[in-house]
Amino acid sequence: MNSLIKGSNSALADPGLPAPAPIHQLHHYAYRARDAEETRHFYEDILGLPLYHIIQSDYVPSTGEYCPYTHFFFRLQDGSFIAFFDLGNDEAALPSPNTPLWVNHISFRVDTVADLEAMKARLQADGVEVLGVTDHHIFKSIYFLTPMACAWNSPRSWPMNSRCKRKARQPMRGWPNGRRAKRSGAKTAPRASPPRR
Repeated sequence: MNSLIKGSNSALADPGLPAPAPIHQLHHYAYRARDAEETRHFYEDILGLPLYHIIQSDYVPSTGEYCPYTHFFFRLQDGSFIAFFDLGNDEAALPSPNTPLWVNHISFRVDTVADLEAMKARLQADGVEVLGVTDHHIFKSIYFLTPMACAWNSPRSWPMNSRCKRKARQPMRGWPNGRRAKRSGAKTAPRASPPRR
């Protein structure tokens, strides 16, 4: 699979290569779940995302590997999905040992800050510890880590225009050269304990 992302820029310059197809939206993002019903309760009963589709099979269609699974999808308002695999062995996905817990997350948008606070209240009523509301200036967020690491954002206007995209490219280009210097000179901030259910 890694070989698919090791192409060179010269190969992309081939005039006979088709242009990228338009990508309209995220179809789904899939995670591993420890328990399908626990996950369904969290996403459908608490967060209000309807269970929309389930696939069950003993074999992985892409590889032919024998691995009995249930693959289930919850639908968002825009028609995209968040999906999960329950492999039937009561094991959750393990955090990456080289990545801080707050780095990998998924973020959902709600209509208003009041909706964000209402969602926070629903989570807390079910015993979920929630961080925030955190003001990122371009949006506000709450954070929770159960049963998967997730962030919910309210929709303060994200100024995604051509000027914004140009501004994003410059620090991205400079990051590889400056990251070691920044890390070596930075003081270690105290680490907050992650919220847990």
